[in-house]
Amino acid sequence: MRNIAKITTVVLTAGALTLGLTACGSDKDSGSGDASGPLTVAATPTPQGEILTYIKDNLAEKAGLELEVKEFTDYVTPNTAVQQGEVDANYFQHQPYLDDFNKKNGTDIVAVPNATVHLEPLGVYSQGAKKLTDLAKGATIALPNDTTNEARALKLLEANGLIELKAGVGYEATPKDIASNPRNLTFKELEAAQLPRSLGDVDAAVINGNYALEADLSPAENAIAAESPEGNPYGNFLAVKKGNEDDPRVKKLAELLTSPEVKKFIEDKYAGSVVASF
Repeated sequence: MRNIAKITTVVLTAGALTLGLTACGSDKDSGSGDASGPLTVAATPTPQGEILTYIKDNLAEKAGLELEVKEFTDYVTPNTAVQQGEVDANYFQHQPYLDDFNKKNGTDIVAVPNATVHLEPLGVYSQGAKKLTDLAKGATIALPNDTTNEARALKLLEANGLIELKAGVGYEATPKDIASNPRNLTFKELEAAQLPRSLGDVDAAVINGNYALEADLSPAENAIAAESPEGNPYGNFLAVKKGNEDDPRVKKLAELLTSPEVKKFIEDKYAGSVVASF
């Protein structure tokens, strides 16, 4: 990482992971293990960091919660920081991603009960096409390269009739699992954070909601196809290292994250680009 973590204001980037976590070490005393201190939560900036900042500024003091927010721009460091005790909790991921992360990294991070907060609909974006059928044969589509979000992107394309996946393919589908590709589409796998910047180089990109919002792209207004929130397994939640679910500070934050005030904040600020899951 290029910068030492600072509360709320400094965004950490992916890469040089061991160095970054060592640099965070100066904050370790405010991490897990001290239920009387501030609760430190790792989050991606949009919308998770914004939602947490709203809680910190408007709800936490009245609830008796001292909340600190650390923002990260990648999908790896927030989990590693929780596992190593650099932060108490994180808020950035959905269950399929967490399951895959735990399996691959030997970690034991769990979702906090009753703390699923929102869904960021995955969307297909294009600078040249106004609808999916405008994509020419042989078009290149960029996909997130992490396992679960790539599968999620492929399932979105399948749901819209562009491809057909092999029967029974689950949350680990890759382009190799495409059974039918009548438009002869080409797929370019990129780190999720890079996808908005790729739009000028590809015909379309399937972009995670948080990165779309950071790039001023709205799933509700700009996507040429987007996920339905109905029965969607990709709600984002508060997560902790196993054993810390009963930390009273964590329980208090879970209540605030699923409060009527936060639901109204999500509805007013994101206008359908982020959907409350409670």
